[in-house]
Amino acid sequence: DIQFITPDELVPLLGDSAIYVKRFSWIMYDVPQFMSHYYHWWGEIILGGWRVYSRVGLDPDGTFHPERLQLPDRFLLPIVVDGEWRDKARVVGPLMRAAFPQAAIEERDHWLDLIRLNSTIVFQRALVTNRRAAHRHRWGGRWGKMIAGTQEVEVAEYDPSSPSPDHEGFWSPLRKSLTLNLLGYLPTFASLNNRTVLSPPSDQSDKPVVTYIDRQGTGRRLTEESHASMVEALEALDKEGLCEVQIVKMEHVGLREQVRLVARSAIIVGVHGNGLTHQLWMPPSERSTVIEIVYPGSYDFDYEMLARNMGHKHYIVWNDTLITYPKGTYHEGVQILDGFHSPRIYVHGPAVAQKIRERLLGTEGDDAEKPDI
Repeated sequence: DIQFITPDELVPLLGDSAIYVKRFSWIMYDVPQFMSHYYHWWGEIILGGWRVYSRVGLDPDGTFHPERLQLPDRFLLPIVVDGEWRDKARVVGPLMRAAFPQAAIEERDHWLDLIRLNSTIVFQRALVTNRRAAHRHRWGGRWGKMIAGTQEVEVAEYDPSSPSPDHEGFWSPLRKSLTLNLLGYLPTFASLNNRTVLSPPSDQSDKPVVTYIDRQGTGRRLTEESHASMVEALEALDKEGLCEVQIVKMEHVGLREQVRLVARSAIIVGVHGNGLTHQLWMPPSERSTVIEIVYPGSYDFDYEMLARNMGHKHYIVWNDTLITYPKGTYHEGVQILDGFHSPRIYVHGPAVAQKIRERLLGTEGDDAEKPDI
């Protein structure tokens, strides 16, 4: 529980001495079930918490000052023991070290030590995230997402018209911290509209980069016919010279390489799954797009919520139909059909390729894309 007290109540309630914990502590009240998952950790806990915290860097007139956003010095996990927060793929922990290289991650034993002192603990700066409390927000049931309520918080968003070098929005400090620490550089592009990669030399491309995340070795995947259709359609775009296509099974390459691939991408395509969480490391632009393939008729908000926060355009694909919602509008409810987690997902590759063409050329017509559903 959180209790707000007045200065007059301070000593009677908390005593006349305290242990002072300097700098920035991030306290995460969450359970291993969700913490040990790449999407839930980075796409809900970190993203939602950082969205709220980024208000520290926002002036009343909307000017964003990312330099005000001190990175956390420690993460406290009061409920978790024995590394239960780590995901099976071992992605969460290493990416935390890359984004927050100076921060300690302390589990329940640390929290119990503080409790056993039976003393008042004062945190100089603290951010508290609590999944149970977050779901009490009126939007929690609307999208079924921990971060739903944070979408009401006014933050610095991706704004291509801004003269500020930090037009990329509230997430840019974390994306840049992780990318720069892990790769040693930030890829540069020709412009927000032209996503050819200029530097570094090892990543240069004279065409925008499209990354297709191949999930054919997992349980939730395309039929073999649909996968072949996707590959054929994408390779045709590459051969035509419209884009450079990267087809990758993320589980077969190292974590550094995974981040490198998405950091140079303009568009990411894939079946609903953890790989789409990597959009967190794709720079926003006028062309940045996430195309999420699901079993037709199904709808989930996981990666749409990420895309909206990042400044990427998001599409759900139902076979040959691509669905998108403009800012301020949303699909009505979550729909998880029987085939959602199956190996029977099907898609018409040429329809996806056509949308990629439109996005890269800037010729799509958004008003016509949302069907009556």
